[in-house]
Amino acid sequence: MHKEGKKGTLMKVLRYIRPYMHYVILSLLFAALSVILTLYAPILLGEAIDCIVGKGNVDFGEIFLILEKTACVIIVTGIAQWLMNLCNNQITYGVVKDIRLKAFKKLENLPLSYVDSHASGDTISRIITDVEQFSDGLLMGFSQFFTGAVTILATLLFMLSIDVKISLVVVLITPLSFFVAGFIAKRTYMMFKKQSETRAKMTSLVNEMVGNQKVVQAFGYGRRASKRFDEINDTLKGYSLRAIFFSSITNPSTRFVNNLVYMGVGITGALSAITGAISVGQLSCFLTYANQYTKPFNEISGVVTELQNAFACAKRVFDFMEEEPETPDDADAVVLKEVEGNLSLCNVSFSYKKETPLLKDLNLEVKPGQKIAIVGPTGCGKTTLINLLMRFYDVNQGEIRMEGIDIRRLTRKSLRENYGMVLQETWLKSATIAENIAYGKPDATMEEIMVAAKEAHAHSFIMRMPEGYDTMISEEGGSLSQGQKQLLCIARVMLRLPPVLILDEATSSIDTRTEIQVQKAFEKLMEGRTSFIVAHRLSTIRTADRILVMKDGNIIEQGTHDELLSQGGFYKNLYESQFL
Repeated sequence: MHKEGKKGTLMKVLRYIRPYMHYVILSLLFAALSVILTLYAPILLGEAIDCIVGKGNVDFGEIFLILEKTACVIIVTGIAQWLMNLCNNQITYGVVKDIRLKAFKKLENLPLSYVDSHASGDTISRIITDVEQFSDGLLMGFSQFFTGAVTILATLLFMLSIDVKISLVVVLITPLSFFVAGFIAKRTYMMFKKQSETRAKMTSLVNEMVGNQKVVQAFGYGRRASKRFDEINDTLKGYSLRAIFFSSITNPSTRFVNNLVYMGVGITGALSAITGAISVGQLSCFLTYANQYTKPFNEISGVVTELQNAFACAKRVFDFMEEEPETPDDADAVVLKEVEGNLSLCNVSFSYKKETPLLKDLNLEVKPGQKIAIVGPTGCGKTTLINLLMRFYDVNQGEIRMEGIDIRRLTRKSLRENYGMVLQETWLKSATIAENIAYGKPDATMEEIMVAAKEAHAHSFIMRMPEGYDTMISEEGGSLSQGQKQLLCIARVMLRLPPVLILDEATSSIDTRTEIQVQKAFEKLMEGRTSFIVAHRLSTIRTADRILVMKDGNIIEQGTHDELLSQGGFYKNLYESQFL
């Protein structure tokens, strides 16, 4: 993937800021108003000092007028700063909302190959943690840079209007502050980038351990998990300490330079006051400006830590958003309608990695209503074939046709709407049981949901739940057994009634008695529907119209149960290993 530095990341951030340019302009205007009024206050203070000529010779009337002006200036400055912060919040959280929305849409459009090859924790970290870190840095950056830039420029103009010679002292020492900040900033960026990457590894590990806690405890993996966590944690600590160390010395360094500026102004101003070039009040004003001028450098250097972290996190988010998306549907893609269940595979070859071929020159013709069983040893390509039928992956060579049309010419949505799928690995969402069953048909009535649950033999255990169909369950299923979770997934298909069924070890976690009942329901469901059944238990596929025996990515035998037994080949050996 193309690697870009901070400049490229900054340009991308600016593209997201563009829609909020009206807020940027308003923020700059309020910042300018706030700064100008803040800088006008020392002039008033200087005038007040000049009204105090000596003991018994103080112009109190003029001083009170100046104080009234100063009070008005302070009030308007406060309002301007408040409005500026409102604008900055609109920009920051608007940009973050847009980035997060686009990142989530990207997640929805990524090919399954990306999801299979990247840790889920890393992806979660990019969309949530990294965007949050970027948000904090961006907000602080806007708040400090807008006011800082305007303050520096306006202060210089005010100082030049009072005395050019003293102003030149300030201008000549200032570049040293930029040099120090820039020197340190270059070294902090890489540290924050590594910190962000290591934090993603930690998120990934924690996510993995929490999601599989039962397996971790059952196999005594806790100690090794802790060791892995300690290693990542130590690495993160190292990167974090180095990043914070480099960034934290920025502020003291720039403060040292700023004190040099103040000292230069003080000495030069005092000499000018002695010679009568400026008044004492103007000297007081100049010293205040020296502080005002150097203050933004202190603030900006303090923000460097956040900004370096923000850019490092932003780059990770943008890298994710620039991943190759799933191949889009063709502009003239066909919407599949009136599906009967005609499917064919013509010279299909596929591999997940080029160096490891899997399916080779596969051919298959399936007629409507046929029940096709797929058997074979682990890793022979059974689930891969299902992935290709659903177009989770595209074939490398050959083509798969549904109703005589290459599925790559169909819209994915219309293709997948015609499949019903029950996998060995169950999937539930954090919602009620009814919502989980109606996942593929959100507009289903409660009566339809209950009929589907009864067909799947899930109704009885659902009614024993505290709130029946309105019982909330988590993504992991909570207190539900593996078999109960599988029955809910079966109920989804019973509700949807698609023209093509895919059952990948659909009853592997169900007890024998319930399995027999569900098999009967499946037999009824499969009548008139094209069905693909992936099975390890060969007793469940005796009634299949055709059994495909796969080995090393090839269909080595096919026929009915009796035909394959009579051939005395690989299928017979598989069958006898289970029953004899």
